[in-house]
Amino acid sequence: MKVVRMQVLGGKASPAPPLGPTLSQYGLPVDKVVAEINKLTEGYLGMEVTVVLEIDEPTGKYTIKVKSPTTTSLLLKYAKAQEPSGDPAHKKVGNITLDDAIRVALAKKNDINAKTLKSAVKSIISTARSIGLTVNGKDPREVLAEINKGVYDDLFSKYEEQWRGGVSASN
Repeated sequence: MKVVRMQVLGGKASPAPPLGPTLSQYGLPVDKVVAEINKLTEGYLGMEVTVVLEIDEPTGKYTIKVKSPTTTSLLLKYAKAQEPSGDPAHKKVGNITLDDAIRVALAKKNDINAKTLKSAVKSIISTARSIGLTVNGKDPREVLAEINKGVYDDLFSKYEEQWRGGVSASN
């Protein structure tokens, strides 16, 4: 069993390199596999997602698994920004709310190595800072300090059950 991981834009994979040549290297029907990848990733349209292709080389059978979008892709979507800042310290490309950061943390729960929602959100906010986003219109470091002081504990409590695997929080 051969496992191939690749990054694709949701719903916009194409047979162009590097995807096409990689698929044909394993004798797979390139157009068919690309169409399947696009169908499986259409819910993440335009966001970068990881696709895991498991190939049984002797039989040519394969399975496609789609991982959730990258943290950066999700943050940029919420900020309505096209791409990260090349100079995040001086050039801001957008703003997210703390609720957006919590939603990203919940979406990435299985990929983040955090025991609590609060620590996951702090990690997400640090990523936001590194790509040139503000949080609630403020420097992310300021929001991190407020989180550490407990300013947003009521907001976090609204989402705690969802973090632990319970019911969805209402918006």
